Amino acid sequence: MPRTGRKVDELAEEGEQMTDALSEVLSVADKQGVVTWGDVSDDISSGQWGRLIEKGLLVDVDGEGFVVDDPEGVREALDEADPATDDSGSVWTIYDKMALVSIVVLFVGYAFSGVRSSIAGVLDVALGPLEASMPFYIVVLVLATVTGVFSAIIQDNLTDMSMMGEYREKADELKERRERAKERGDEEELERIQEEQVEMMTENIGMLQAQFRPMIWIMFFTIPVFLWMYWVVRDLGVTVQDTVIVMPFFGAMGNWQAGAVGPIEVWIVWYFMCSLVFTQVIRKALDVRTSPSG
Repeated sequence: MPRTGRKVDELAEEGEQMTDALSEVLSVADKQGVVTWGDVSDDISSGQWGRLIEKGLLVDVDGEGFVVDDPEGVREALDEADPATDDSGSVWTIYDKMALVSIVVLFVGYAFSGVRSSIAGVLDVALGPLEASMPFYIVVLVLATVTGVFSAIIQDNLTDMSMMGEYREKADELKERRERAKERGDEEELERIQEEQVEMMTENIGMLQAQFRPMIWIMFFTIPVFLWMYWVVRDLGVTVQDTVIVMPFFGAMGNWQAGAVGPIEVWIVWYFMCSLVFTQVIRKALDVRTSPSG
């Protein structure tokens, strides 16, 4: 049962369509024991049928058809399964969508000083003492490090490497099958592969949503921090105190609002330089992967 449960849970993560396909096959198997593709072809796709075989949930019976491996275990796992997608096919939760709406509101803060002051004023309760106690370039470096740690943790916990890995394996397998079918001149197999590739387009949308999900929460955390720095530099007019910051590639800078790269101001360039370096170090230290391993 544990092995069967894991297989069903992995299918559930791919979407409700897969668990529905498994339920249909299990229903036919309960009635007649052995299941063939012809028995279920009207209800499930060839890609779903192949996926059930690939996962080992359907086992070949001497060429006569297939039986469900551990039907009782499958039935129990289906009862407990919690598909990653809802009825609309979205992999996002209500909290993800609320965070996305909040990000839109935060972006408004860049255009309207009243919204900017309200949001930054709340953050200034915590960040104000930090800014008052050390040079601003150190404050930016600290915030870049903190947001880098948060980003790494979020990516590590919300990025679904198994989904990305399985999608890549399936795409590679289809590519190999297509090449072999072309060599044989097997037109029927090429048509089946084309149908599976069309089905994969829907899966690809879900995967892209899953990949974008961590970015929503990273932005939800980093945009207010960035907004506070914008408020400090633009609205409070912070300048470099007691010293001139010497930035790699750009040399000495004495005005945070000066353009470092075209119109991009010094403080923005300094933040992204610090963020880029420390985020890479943190990801390496925490062994955070952003793509499935080969």
